Amino acid sequence: MMHILVVDDDPLQLEQMSRILQHMQYPPVEIFTADSYGSALRIFNAIVVDLVITDLRLPDGSGLDILKEVKKTNPMVPVIVMTAFSSAQEAVEILKAGADDYLIKPTKAQDIEKIVLRSYEKNMLIRESFLPPLEGKTTSPFAEGIIYKSESMAFVMQIAARCAESDATVVVSGESGTGKELVARFIHERSLRKHKPFVAVNISALPESLAESELFGHKRGAFTGADTDRIGRFELADGGTLFIDEIGDVPIHLQVKLLRVLQFGIIERVGENTPRKLDVRVIAATNKNLPQLVEQGLFRKDLFYRINVITLDLPPLRERKEDIPLLVQHFIEKFNQRNHRMVQGVSREAMEHLMRYDYPGNVRELENIIERAVVLSRGDIILERDLPPLPFGRPSSTNTLSFPLDYREVLGSFERTLIERALQETKGNKSAAARLLGISERHLRSRLERLYPKDSPLLKVTQ
Repeated sequence: MMHILVVDDDPLQLEQMSRILQHMQYPPVEIFTADSYGSALRIFNAIVVDLVITDLRLPDGSGLDILKEVKKTNPMVPVIVMTAFSSAQEAVEILKAGADDYLIKPTKAQDIEKIVLRSYEKNMLIRESFLPPLEGKTTSPFAEGIIYKSESMAFVMQIAARCAESDATVVVSGESGTGKELVARFIHERSLRKHKPFVAVNISALPESLAESELFGHKRGAFTGADTDRIGRFELADGGTLFIDEIGDVPIHLQVKLLRVLQFGIIERVGENTPRKLDVRVIAATNKNLPQLVEQGLFRKDLFYRINVITLDLPPLRERKEDIPLLVQHFIEKFNQRNHRMVQGVSREAMEHLMRYDYPGNVRELENIIERAVVLSRGDIILERDLPPLPFGRPSSTNTLSFPLDYREVLGSFERTLIERALQETKGNKSAAARLLGISERHLRSRLERLYPKDSPLLKVTQ
């Protein structure tokens, strides 16, 4: 069953669209209608929607506003914008805004049917079974483990590929969990240094007293506990690549020594005066604003300019949600193997649940969620109940409902609750309640007549 949301403030247009869609033989559809921007978003946030068809001009916004919100929440949902003007310029603007297609009013049944069928077939595998094609992995031709198809991530990886064969210092910036070390490893594996060591060190995980020894090594007896000579991370990476994670946390007194290594390729172990010449490429990562740290005096300006040769800004997962289905399937396969499971994919509702979340922990958080789901899943498909409750404002149906249930009755109950709350807030004033709900008063009257018996006191409330 394909769920289609049609948005138009013209009741005749809504009726015509509903009639055309209901008479389609394939695919089977269920139609939800809204007459405003506000009511459309409420419906979209309450149910799983497979296609949105919206008028361009609405009383409280526009179809482009709906387009923006839908794509922000779930970029896989196709959005078709209807317009009464057939100018090429407006059509171009609609498509540039991100719409999947557009319709010219008055709409023709054959045009609507073609668009619905095309949208259904385009998304059928993903929206119904969420088993992304195996070739989806090759969308990332550069590095094992970096899964993407979004343009923003593709742009970053193109730059990474181009700078890989150089020895230029690279700063990979991005929020925690975006995959900064994966990108650093990719650059190393594509470089002429790929047969030499790749050494990683996380500065934020080191006590400040040990950071210098970890980076540069120490001589026996240099400090209490230094019982033997120790090679530092720079020497371990000689000829290869040193990945310094969270470089913004390097203590200020060590930044001078780090600058010297970058400029001259020379280090000195702690407690030793012997210079050691090294050949190391440095890739640094940070989730902090380095220019801001420079202004605050927490990061040396000369070091900042020395490392800031090439900067790669990794987008957070919430800004590349089209990558989520591919990542989900990648993690399912990974944790199937690790936990001896045979999970095939996720349900339609579960994927909707995953798409609506903003992932403050980014890809790492999604990975943890899928590992949990693979372990807890009772069958070969991950259901919404197998996922943790995610705070995106839409309550999980599995927390409040028991099966079997009557779908239309549950939806009607939800709608009655909204209407009664609005009438209670406005002391029974229908006009004010309609404004509060973001619908027209005529639409509210129509829903009251459909949802309540003729003798209901709600049909007699104050105008």
